[in-house]
Amino acid sequence: MTITQAVTPATSVAAAQSSGDPSALGGVADWAVGMMETIGAPGAGLAIALENLFPPLPSEIILPLAGFTASQGNFSIIAALFWTTLGSVVGALALYALGALLGRNRMRRLVAKVPLVDLEDVDKVEAWFGRHGNKAVFFGRMIPLFRSLISIPAGIERMPLLTFTALTTAGSLIWNAIFIAAGYYLGESWHIVEQYAGIFQKIVIVAVLVAAVWFVAAKIRSSRQKRAARQDA
Repeated sequence: MTITQAVTPATSVAAAQSSGDPSALGGVADWAVGMMETIGAPGAGLAIALENLFPPLPSEIILPLAGFTASQGNFSIIAALFWTTLGSVVGALALYALGALLGRNRMRRLVAKVPLVDLEDVDKVEAWFGRHGNKAVFFGRMIPLFRSLISIPAGIERMPLLTFTALTTAGSLIWNAIFIAAGYYLGESWHIVEQYAGIFQKIVIVAVLVAAVWFVAAKIRSSRQKRAARQDA
């Protein structure tokens, strides 16, 4: 047995930590390694299903680690891709069911109680989802944060289940394949993927924050204009 063959995912994680890698490899990676070592490729699928339900669990760590584990012969890369994609779909369907359970009317009643948000805004979002829902679900599976959240409005709007499942499967397959392949071919340097993915995630977070600030500022300005118009009247 060669030295490369003797390396396990656990020893790779330890090496990444000892090398001073700044990513949060400790808890998440050790947990994912334990899942994969215990039940193999289905463990990677279970980890990704949980990641969909709890977005703080980063797929950007779990997927490359699954690819690296496959490169060590613990299971095949096809098995890694199959089980992680199945996990993505199962997690997405759970959130779809949550959205369907919430329902449109209940969602509107809840939104009506939120400051600065009008039902007109909800109508606009619903209209937008009606026009672009398919693209939103497909491409949303490849955007951090939105990967999980996009399933909820799909459930609220009762997107046809077969359509939702097909789009979710396709989008998840592409996302998972990129990260698993990267982990597979990078080998013990699989954690590099997480660093670059983290940059993309930060860009998305900044964009969301900017959009939120713009929305709040616009609503405050609109509210002041309406109040001034009523006073003039």
